[in-house]
Amino acid sequence: MPEADICVIFNPAAGRGRAERRLESLRRFLGARARFQPTERPGHAEELAFLAATSGFAIIGAAGGDGTVHEVANGLLRARRPEVSLAVYPIGSANDYANALQLKPEWWLRSDTDAVPRPVDVGLVRAAGGKERYFINGLGLGFNGAVTMESQRIRKLQGVFLYGLALLRVLCFQYTTPSMSVRIDESARLTPTLALSVAIGRREGNFVLAPDAVVDDGWFDYLHVGPLRRWQLLSRVPGMITGKLRLDHPLIWHGCCRRVRVQSEAPLPIHLDGEMFSRPGDDVREIEIQMLPAFLRVQRCRARG
Repeated sequence: MPEADICVIFNPAAGRGRAERRLESLRRFLGARARFQPTERPGHAEELAFLAATSGFAIIGAAGGDGTVHEVANGLLRARRPEVSLAVYPIGSANDYANALQLKPEWWLRSDTDAVPRPVDVGLVRAAGGKERYFINGLGLGFNGAVTMESQRIRKLQGVFLYGLALLRVLCFQYTTPSMSVRIDESARLTPTLALSVAIGRREGNFVLAPDAVVDDGWFDYLHVGPLRRWQLLSRVPGMITGKLRLDHPLIWHGCCRRVRVQSEAPLPIHLDGEMFSRPGDDVREIEIQMLPAFLRVQRCRARG
């Protein structure tokens, strides 16, 4: 067992380079209890988390945005060490998963921290070619995947301004509705599809698309959007921001499920927790999504006295 029992994996570029103060606050709070390891490249957080989980650390911390949390969670889950917990320290641009866990900025400085691990749900997605990956907050494909790709091209902005600009660009230049077969549990639908969200958490790219989602109820909240016109989508953007999205349209389907299967006539842009699972050039056209209830333990950490 290492001297430190927490390994904190952090992204030095989190929050578009504006997270340094919160990171120093976390260092002071955890003190000698934690070992801090910076990421150096995409995918590095997953490698570090896998090594930390298999080396005896009791808690693996992810200090960064949703991308860092996604990678750390995948490394921890691949290690097959269910007794090891994930701690989320939100210092990134969107922090959607922290929102789902109801973690406020610098929550570690507050007196209501809870050291008891909490079992939470995990999603598993498999592509027809064999590629598979876990997600802990949400999967988005079609329009949602394209918005995530576009957001990665934008510099300086963060949060709802970043994803709002990305949404407007995709709305203007990449608005497509390919035909898809979408099977949700035992119900199937063949229709032109603008977007599909399969959510564990409430938010996706800072937009509230699943206001009733709960991270530990054993269910996905899905939102399947058919061929809406541009103005019909644009009119719903304020509701996505406020959490009062209007779903009163015959081409919008929503509910809860445990399994989803998608087959598309066109390649699918898919993001998991804000990280790209597939881009159009990868030619992924078929995926299966499975709910894994209570598959991960998430822990808020209290510093030792």
